[in-house]
Amino acid sequence: MVQGSNFIDPRQVESGFEKVEDSHGTMVSNDSFYLDFFGLDRRPFTLLPDPGFMYWSPLHKRGYSVLQFGVMTCAPITVLTGEIGAGKTTLVQHLLGELEESITVGLISNAQGGRGELLQWVLNALGVAVEDGSSYVKMFRLLQDFLVAEYAQGRRVILIFDEAQNLTFEGLEEVRMLTNINANTDELIQLVLVGQPELRDLILDPKMRQLTQRVAASFHLERMDKEMVKNYICHRLRTAGGKGSEFTDAACQMVFEQTCGVPRLVNQFCDFALLYAWTNDVHEVGEDVIEQVVQDGVFFGGNSLEKRMTV
Repeated sequence: MVQGSNFIDPRQVESGFEKVEDSHGTMVSNDSFYLDFFGLDRRPFTLLPDPGFMYWSPLHKRGYSVLQFGVMTCAPITVLTGEIGAGKTTLVQHLLGELEESITVGLISNAQGGRGELLQWVLNALGVAVEDGSSYVKMFRLLQDFLVAEYAQGRRVILIFDEAQNLTFEGLEEVRMLTNINANTDELIQLVLVGQPELRDLILDPKMRQLTQRVAASFHLERMDKEMVKNYICHRLRTAGGKGSEFTDAACQMVFEQTCGVPRLVNQFCDFALLYAWTNDVHEVGEDVIEQVVQDGVFFGGNSLEKRMTV
């Protein structure tokens, strides 16, 4: 140790993180952290969308039913909106896993650009080769020929635009124009627009009246209430091999207050809570553990909320 410095020996810090070192003080390659401690077979609160962890809250059941309804009834346009981290992408991934093989799907994320660029996004998503420098008319013809060919083979085509709130008015109008491609009375293409609440504002703008009239099914995912948050936490713990009772009722209430019921933020907060319980060598996440997470300021995602609630 350097004399006269403010250096702190990490072995003297009572944080519990020394558990990641073996008896020789060497960093352990195992990244399980708290998994073995709580008897879990995988992390229950990862931030990546995982249909295997899908918690069917009443909100998500209704949202998924609307998506299914839009697909089954050949709705020209279906809209699903919700807060960041509300579970929209997870619902879409679950839908993709349930669709019949007779349906061709093109998934487009964060599509941006003006006239012609969006059409190129669409063709790329559907696997249609486009020559460099192709004109708008040529690309539109390629899309039309592809849709007619799919229709002739008894296949339906669905385009899913994720993060559709990033589209401009011009982009949304071009999206609407795609629904004009039809064969007699049959729709050749269906659109699913998924995005944040701003997407609803864009669609409901007076300039988008024709687009609004083509929306046959829509749903907005609200945040979970405190009871849903408690059930959500228990569900994910059980799915990961736990008992589901690792968080006390009071802790679940505090998690709800800190996250306002946004699923992604619940995941982030609970991941830290399990980490802190492990470092404290306690097998139950109680109010004291939640308070530690809040006071240490490690829950950075909470800053994204309009109103940060504190313990």
